[in-house]
Amino acid sequence: MPAEVPDRPPAGVPRCAVLGDPIAHSLSPTLHRAGYAALGLDWRYDAVRVPAGGLTAFLDGIAEDPSWRGLSLTMPLKREVLDLVPHRDPRVELAGGANTVVLARDGRPTRLDNTDLPGAVAAVAERHDAPLTAATILGAGATAASTGLAAVERGARRLRLIARDAERAAPTAAVLRAHPAAPVVEVLGLDARPVGELLISTVPAGAQDDALVARCAQVPVVFEVVYHPWPTPLAAAALADGRALVSGLDLLVHQAALQFTLFTGVPAPLAAMRAAGEADLAARTEG
Repeated sequence: MPAEVPDRPPAGVPRCAVLGDPIAHSLSPTLHRAGYAALGLDWRYDAVRVPAGGLTAFLDGIAEDPSWRGLSLTMPLKREVLDLVPHRDPRVELAGGANTVVLARDGRPTRLDNTDLPGAVAAVAERHDAPLTAATILGAGATAASTGLAAVERGARRLRLIARDAERAAPTAAVLRAHPAAPVVEVLGLDARPVGELLISTVPAGAQDDALVARCAQVPVVFEVVYHPWPTPLAAAALADGRALVSGLDLLVHQAALQFTLFTGVPAPLAAMRAAGEADLAARTEG
């Protein structure tokens, strides 16, 4: 199925969108629209299904449309875009993918960025402002790479990557090792115990059994990237024990706020965006 292109808004209304597949679940429209409303900006933000291989067609479809200002990218487009836009922030090279495309007034891409990395750094710093020495990451996908890099940015020099399949974890381990700080990265199986002050979980709630929760009970800071359903077993345990908890919503809000500023040129209303995200997730839980 080809990529969709939303109907053109009224003349003069700037627009942005989040692209990916699947996309219906995305919180990005809620967050960005709340930012526009808080600042009185007459902007439009859509969620558009663009499957793997469809990004070129989408970009061709919006070329020469002066209303477009920026695109947020989710899976499976974060690496696909690298072959399409040459100008990129160094964070893109570091993370091996981009989640942000800044568009010129002719609708053409001018810059790639990755706000997942600084967003994760800000999310952790908001809940735990002390520097790290080591961290453990559950899972080995793209989110594990960006959040693991954030741990290195916060000072971690030893990373333990706990994954079901060591071979599939190899690309993520390589991304982490390539950080200029040269952290020591070890890849271990699911029965391994965590190390360090920070546990980053990128695994589904259904994979968080009692044994895993028990093994992670002594880690003082938990970063749970899953935000629905909430709380996950790891998040619930952290809340019950009074440990510091960084949520997936914290990450989403901070990375979206950075995108908001790149697209609009004005500081993002973080509190309004967070409140909107919390209300949306509460409604989904009630539903």
